[in-house]
Amino acid sequence: MAQANLSAPFWRMEGISKQYGGVRALENVGLTVERSRIHAVLGENGAGKSTLIKIMSGVVQPDSGIMELENRPVRFASPADAMRSGVVSIFQELSLVPDLTVAENICAPEPPRRFGLIDRRAQRRRAESLLARVHCEDVHPDEVVRNLPLSRRQMIEIARALGRATKLLILDEATSALTAADVERIYAILDRLRTEGLAIVYISHRMREISAFADDCSIFRNGRHVESFSKGGKSGDEIVKLIIGRDYKDVYPDKSAHAPAEAPILEVVNLNWGARLAGIDLTVRKGEIVGLGGLDGQGQRELLLALFGVLRGVEARIKVHGRPKQINSPRDAKRRSVGMALIPEDRKSEGLVLPLSVRYNISLAAINRFARGGFIRTRAETEAVKGALRTLSIHARGADVPVGTLSGGNQQKVVIAKWLLTD
Repeated sequence: MAQANLSAPFWRMEGISKQYGGVRALENVGLTVERSRIHAVLGENGAGKSTLIKIMSGVVQPDSGIMELENRPVRFASPADAMRSGVVSIFQELSLVPDLTVAENICAPEPPRRFGLIDRRAQRRRAESLLARVHCEDVHPDEVVRNLPLSRRQMIEIARALGRATKLLILDEATSALTAADVERIYAILDRLRTEGLAIVYISHRMREISAFADDCSIFRNGRHVESFSKGGKSGDEIVKLIIGRDYKDVYPDKSAHAPAEAPILEVVNLNWGARLAGIDLTVRKGEIVGLGGLDGQGQRELLLALFGVLRGVEARIKVHGRPKQINSPRDAKRRSVGMALIPEDRKSEGLVLPLSVRYNISLAAINRFARGGFIRTRAETEAVKGALRTLSIHARGADVPVGTLSGGNQQKVVIAKWLLTD
């Protein structure tokens, strides 16, 4: 039997390129991942991170380049093919089936069987064991996934991944919807998996996470691999500069440069909604970014929905530019006299219509702007959409491709672009 080359990297990619129409998502990139190490992949939206991990996990095929796993050439025809080789991905867009139970999702697509039928008891035991492994014992295996908050669904994705014979685990923004306590659990889980010999690729925008547990880092920008280095090889400021290609102080000016406090644009006094929101006051001035802190599920989402007129039975005194306003529906919130937009928590189900085109999604909220006599002025709509694509640097294979084919970061830009077109 041939001896394995112990000096070879556990996972290697070289010369990988991928183009979608006229858009080059990756250009001659490489990535080396070692066993028992966490390798962070960093980059802005549109840097090529999503395309990279889709190639690694068999979702899309590269146009050129080679991939090797344990010194063997590999090329995955599908995610199932990748999983059979031990390469398992957890994508930012969760893949759970909402109407199935936790146990059914965790054990799919190969549930335990007895006499040719699904063994429900064994399936429940397996789910309980995996949930315990991610310290998520508060979730019942028979609970329907649709009834769980986003943070718990993400933990279920991780539990399901651990139930497979995983050699290389890829996590795309795995902590984006988690509470602070859950993030600490993820730290502990990844640390244990690292000691068990797994190779882990981790994508995150949170610098604290990267500095906390990444052993190696690779920076991507505009579809190219910029640099790789080991932990401690770069300072935080140096990493940010590599990611954006310039000094971040040129992008985010000193707050002291803003004008003195002006009259509020939005004033909210004593907002109440059932038992979820009570006595909330909020003031927002021109040039301000007001952050809402707190653990997941503490009312932040409901507050934004209340302000945007989505919820019924909201009581509050609201002023916009000093004038009292009644916002009873999203239509009221969108009016020119209010000018409010909502970027929802879950863009996949609340912010976009995934099967429809980028053009449709961008122009959707402002469609009245392009309507005349019951018809859409296609030329005006096209020019406005092109302008939005340029302004936000949205990487898409044209305006008529389904928005669901874009990377997560570019989908988020489309949600923002939709509102920038409104009056």
